[in-house]
Amino acid sequence: MPAREYAAQSFAMVDSEAKAKADGAGRSTLGLRGVKLLAGVQPDVLQDLAQKCRWRRFSAGQRVISRDAADHDVYLIVSGGVRITAFSAAGRQVTYRDVTAGDWFGDLAAIDGQARSADVDALEDTLVASMAPAVFKRLIHEHAPVADRVLGRLVSLVRDLTERVFDFSTLGVQNRVHAEILRLAKQAGTQENAARIDPAPKHSDIASKVSTYREQVTRELSAMAKQGLLQRSGRALVVPDVARLERIVAEVRRSA
Repeated sequence: MPAREYAAQSFAMVDSEAKAKADGAGRSTLGLRGVKLLAGVQPDVLQDLAQKCRWRRFSAGQRVISRDAADHDVYLIVSGGVRITAFSAAGRQVTYRDVTAGDWFGDLAAIDGQARSADVDALEDTLVASMAPAVFKRLIHEHAPVADRVLGRLVSLVRDLTERVFDFSTLGVQNRVHAEILRLAKQAGTQENAARIDPAPKHSDIASKVSTYREQVTRELSAMAKQGLLQRSGRALVVPDVARLERIVAEVRRSA
């Protein structure tokens, strides 16, 4: 059964931490099966882990973790999704990434024991299962596939941040918007060289990811539409020629 179906069933069955404990491992284990970090972990291990996790539900817009919080747990998203952000002293928002059902976050603080470096807010009604650092470390020490996934995630984060630092340091706003749309297109999936980003991201969300203002993003997206790089389709954005956009971004990065 796909992760989204597991997540939907688990969300319906577990509506509070107290109920999750009362219902026992069966329902809780169902939710954990859809978490990519735990793929292939034996049922008895999942059952034990489900009992050790803290199960919580958050409404859309509710704060899950605050920056500088002392909490060091690792959070497994059973259903829903969250956004990881930070705010400058002047109140400007920087969005790092969105994390969806079946994924996890919070492992950096669990590994190094330091305070959180960002805020995490629920994008929609979200069910999470969080595990203490000791439980997380034992899990990765005793299960090589889990350790490999954690290492893969850390490498991916470093590569992504390296690319973003390069873009911020060398590219203009127009090119940063191009790069972000390309990233979203690849994330959405490409079919016959086209990608459908559904729903279309808010202009303010793109702005917070590429370090600019909403009005500038609006202008750049309009320019992309005029150039045939982008189309509007209902509530979605369509990139009709992903390879073309990829060439444009690659050429600008090479010449930067």
